[in-house]
Amino acid sequence: MKPENKNFFQKVYEVAEKIPYGRVTSYGAIAKYLGAARSARMVGWAMNGAGSMENVPAHRVVNKAGLLTGKHHFEGTNLMQQLLESEGIVVVENQIQNLDQHFWDPYKELG
Repeated sequence: MKPENKNFFQKVYEVAEKIPYGRVTSYGAIAKYLGAARSARMVGWAMNGAGSMENVPAHRVVNKAGLLTGKHHFEGTNLMQQLLESEGIVVVENQIQNLDQHFWDPYKELG
């Protein structure tokens, strides 16, 4: 891994750590906040390895439509969904319901 990617990944984890309980954000929103709006896919790559990181609530990062696109990176079939539901977020067919109600935008929240 290139050092600059490692730095970017670390920044992604630092933002993800700030996502409040019961809220979610998107790969693109994190990328935009980090000044790399076109790097949503790289945020996804960073999050792929974050499911096992204790301080990084990777289950709170979804795609822009609220789909649980990263769920296969969690142990068990529905762990990502179960974690979200335990925080009061309703998930139907791998998609968060009322996404705008739960959405946390780091660009607005962290300024």
